Amino acid sequence: MTTEGIEEHRSVYRLLPSMADFQLLHFGEEVVDLLRWQRGGSEGPHPVQFTAEWVGDPGWPKNEFPNGGPSLPVLSRRIADLLWSDLEGAGKLLPVPIKDADDDYLLYLVERVADCLDSERSSPPDVIGRIRESVFRADDIPTDVPAFRATAFPTAVCWNGWAARLLSGLLGDQLECRLVWSEDPGSVPHPDPWGF
Repeated sequence: MTTEGIEEHRSVYRLLPSMADFQLLHFGEEVVDLLRWQRGGSEGPHPVQFTAEWVGDPGWPKNEFPNGGPSLPVLSRRIADLLWSDLEGAGKLLPVPIKDADDDYLLYLVERVADCLDSERSSPPDVIGRIRESVFRADDIPTDVPAFRATAFPTAVCWNGWAARLLSGLLGDQLECRLVWSEDPGSVPHPDPWGF
């Protein structure tokens, strides 16, 4: 997606790797510990050990945003270095050892949590906590950081529109940006932003 498709209004996106021919990272069971930490209010020590392996045709290039799980965005070192001054305001970057590879990738552990989802106007969560139609209170969105997690859906990383535009410009066809919500009434959110 190009930056033209992302509007200037306050908006929230889910970012995931595109369905183009790129290798992606698959994580092991330690992701469950991260989900527990996120669901538990991000209290206490967060998980620090993450391992992953590349999946996909070995002839394909490696995506620089290689994981589609909404809880654990991963960035290449190149992208992380370019955006570090923005990223550090919402969380920290943790190294991801990759099986049989020495690639330098980092998990973006988003610690910033905001009470900004309008639960009365949003659809109820499904059995695994996903909210299909989200309505945010615009003034409560932490727009000073690239990403945050909403208290009503703490296992999903939400990206502010300005950060989605920035990453889309850097990653081009490696990235899919799904609109979750916008204050622009003319914008149409993705029909299933948290699904696959």
